[in-house]
Amino acid sequence: MIKFFFHHTPNPMKVALYLEESGLPYQVVAVDTLKGEQHTPEYRAINPNGKAPAILDGDTRVFDSNAILLYLSEKSGKLAGKAEDRAEMLSWLMFIASGLGPYSGQSVHFRHAAPEKLDYAINRYLREAERHYEVLETHLEGRSFIVGDEYTIADVAAWGWIDKATVVLGEEGLAPFPNLKRWFASIEARPAVARARNIGTDIEFKKEFDEDAKRAFFPSNFPKL
Repeated sequence: MIKFFFHHTPNPMKVALYLEESGLPYQVVAVDTLKGEQHTPEYRAINPNGKAPAILDGDTRVFDSNAILLYLSEKSGKLAGKAEDRAEMLSWLMFIASGLGPYSGQSVHFRHAAPEKLDYAINRYLREAERHYEVLETHLEGRSFIVGDEYTIADVAAWGWIDKATVVLGEEGLAPFPNLKRWFASIEARPAVARARNIGTDIEFKKEFDEDAKRAFFPSNFPKL
């Protein structure tokens, strides 16, 4: 059975959705990132990058959410897309992993979490996040899915971050992006989404974003202890 190392954040939620869509058996293992559990030696042996998510599939470890999606889809054959769309699939997965996700995360950080309001950083990351949304908006014109003509891990990967549009972009969220809004609504209507959102609701994760949580979540902002 797959061990799924989980926290309620966008990247683990991608894997949660995939597992619910695919029906693969799994066991949830909580990683409370506000308590710093991602930095323990035991967890670093599974994910040396000290982030969630990760999985253990027998003796095989896989870390980074898009790597997990690729691994599981190739192993199970579910939501992997068509062979002729392989290059397109890899392109969009890398776009999400290197662009949409990181710029969205930095936009959230500088708008909501940074100790100082730095106008340059706020504008830089918000505008880049918006640009990535615009790329998807243009691509989805006349399309139901990101890759090919079927629902795939590319849609699952994008959903994890697009789900946070109002936090990333502001109150308007997806309103300026009608194609993306239509696409997102179609994903949201899938029964697996509700099941994915229910994962971990019985786990008491730390909620207070106190000084210890800040040190655990943003260790590079503090001197090494």
